[in-house]
Amino acid sequence: MRIFRRLFAALLIAPLLVLAEPVAPASPASPAAPGGTVPGSEPITKNPLAANSVAPAATTSALTRDILAALPADKKEALQMEVRALVKILEEYHYNRDVVRPASYSEVIPDTLRAFDGQKLFFIGTDLAEFQDQNRPETLYWNLKTLGRLEPAFVMFNRYQERVRDRIQWIKTRLAGDFDLTTNQTYELDRRELEWPADAAAADALWEHRLKFEILQEVLNKKTLDESRVVISKRYDRLAKNLDDFAAGDIAEAFLTAIAGLYDPHSTYFSPDNYEEFGITMRLQLFGIGALLGIDDDVCVLKEIIPGGPADLGRQLKPNDKILAVAQADGEFVDIVGMKLRRIVQQIRGPKGTRVRLLVQPAAAADAAARREVVLVRDLINLDSARAHGAIFQVPDAAGALQPLGVITLPTFYGRERADAKDQNSATADIADLIKKMEAAGIKGLVLDLRRNGGGLLNEAVALTGLFIPTGPVVQVKGYDGDVKIDSDTDPAVAYAGPLVVLTSRFSASASEIVAGALQNYGRAVVVGDTSTHGKGSVQTVLEMGRLLPGVTRKGLTTGAAKVTIQKFYLPNGASTQLKGVVPDIVIPSIDEYLPIGESDLPHALVWDEIPTSLFDATVIPPDTLGDLRSKSTLRQGSLPEFSLLKRGIERFKERQAEKTVSLNLETRRTGKDSDKAFRDESRTARKALEATDAFAFSELFVSPPPAPRIKAAAKADDDSTLDPDEAADEAEAGDQRYAKMDIYLRESLRVLQDMLSGPATVAVVKTP
Repeated sequence: MRIFRRLFAALLIAPLLVLAEPVAPASPASPAAPGGTVPGSEPITKNPLAANSVAPAATTSALTRDILAALPADKKEALQMEVRALVKILEEYHYNRDVVRPASYSEVIPDTLRAFDGQKLFFIGTDLAEFQDQNRPETLYWNLKTLGRLEPAFVMFNRYQERVRDRIQWIKTRLAGDFDLTTNQTYELDRRELEWPADAAAADALWEHRLKFEILQEVLNKKTLDESRVVISKRYDRLAKNLDDFAAGDIAEAFLTAIAGLYDPHSTYFSPDNYEEFGITMRLQLFGIGALLGIDDDVCVLKEIIPGGPADLGRQLKPNDKILAVAQADGEFVDIVGMKLRRIVQQIRGPKGTRVRLLVQPAAAADAAARREVVLVRDLINLDSARAHGAIFQVPDAAGALQPLGVITLPTFYGRERADAKDQNSATADIADLIKKMEAAGIKGLVLDLRRNGGGLLNEAVALTGLFIPTGPVVQVKGYDGDVKIDSDTDPAVAYAGPLVVLTSRFSASASEIVAGALQNYGRAVVVGDTSTHGKGSVQTVLEMGRLLPGVTRKGLTTGAAKVTIQKFYLPNGASTQLKGVVPDIVIPSIDEYLPIGESDLPHALVWDEIPTSLFDATVIPPDTLGDLRSKSTLRQGSLPEFSLLKRGIERFKERQAEKTVSLNLETRRTGKDSDKAFRDESRTARKALEATDAFAFSELFVSPPPAPRIKAAAKADDDSTLDPDEAADEAEAGDQRYAKMDIYLRESLRVLQDMLSGPATVAVVKTP
């Protein structure tokens, strides 16, 4: 056991890139998702078994593969050793280890079933009751901890196979029949919080509505009824093929991730294949679109956009967008719903410089049938495009005189991962360079835009904060063992001492939250943005199981890896950035508030807490001064036309989000779709009118040559279905400028900065060389 502890300690010493995590909420590993190919089309025929309902499965059917029984003895033993090692790591080294008890394992069974069947379409209620009865939490915990027994996972997957294969036979039969699209029936679109159908009859009734919903989705996107039948039939052919592609590692990953998820949502287990894919992603080695993808309920979801990649530069994709189909250049779209993730990635990757077309359902879409075509050119991550960039805006003051105000946008905290690294760009150095250029041009104030910054290197976050303060602590890091380490800025030089606004959003995470929170603690900046930042205040490390189990690797067997949360971040004043994030001084209304994109939306998220404050010299912004800034912003938000436009879009989205069910009546859906289109057209016209009369003039600044022109999808009015005004602003960019003419959030942050110039001083920092 001492060897195990020494190996673990050695792994923790290695440098970690811990902050560049997806900021959008991640779902449990979904075995119905990790892989799959596109089978040939099969004719829709009557079910040869003539089964009109799905009976409860008592034994393994002839079509079901017993994957565990087929696993060689040495591989089974190696897998059991990984299970025991994972449980031990979580119990002894996870930051949240004191919260989980054997009784907590009562959640493992339902969480695993949800990993297989997130929308609760295939299992029935008696399945859950049966598996829970067979696996009492204390017994399950003991068998995993001492024996590494994974049999429950494979029993559940075998049942899943049976349910899916039987259901697909039912679907084939039902597709051959007629569908009445004139009823007043509805379908519950998101079933994750609902119960599984009580029995076979309830499951059939659910699927009757589900199939009608899928038919409507295709018909609303200009397919005939017969074409819709073929598309849906192929989709479930792929799901059947996915079952054949499953390996023992895929099933173990779902089960072990459910166990790790008891501790927090960022801890997980990677099967050997998925760990290899994780490594490729972290090295950014293959040509693609520059995005991290995941699977939620059989649908490919964009989890994170990597700064400098084609998806980032195209500005048409956002986290939580769903990719429904992929096409190569001018080829036909291939439906990828139900396809395994590895196969989807293969579809999206390709030779550098080639085009890939994505059929996307925007996260902020009002209608589930909404589609948008996005064209991207495959490329490596363009590191220069991911660097900080800026602009000088001409903003009128109260008297109408134009004042030059600077904006610096930082997509990620990039830099040297090691002190001896040479010739690597640094976020801190780049921002210092931009500040020099802007001050030479006479800016009166500065906005630091961190809205799309999901993190990066911790040392860069500390150094960048140091550009605005003399010296002092920036972040406190508390380890799983209770020790607290303080990372401080020790350089007394101050690059910029003028009025400062930090602009944030729910997508600002990790390192962004540290910088925004620290500058707020010091009274050095006014923070403007969504009601809070993302709230990810934890650190993960990735542990290769093979290094912890050298005996397994000596036998030539491959092993997976565990990602485990080991530390937590705290601001200089002792408040954690976990869960609550950084609360801005001035809030701007945003559609982000109504999307499940924050840490607080994830299950088992670590709690918010405080530790003792560190010693630091802060200049508190007087409450009256902050109150005056808020009042002026509130007045503008209630009177300016652009905020009326923003609020109308938010209210429309809230209304549609409140509709928990979707109509199964074709004419009702068409009417709703036409209404949404009319609303979008009206909003677009209003936005263009504002751009023509009220846009701030600006000139851009770069630390490297301007990026090459981007290739964008042709505009298609019926595809533009988002109600997100921020996204609409991205699409309204002129040419290849980095800043939109009518970015409402940035415009208001500049006005707040202008208010700071005309009001009492908010900073007391002296610039030093």
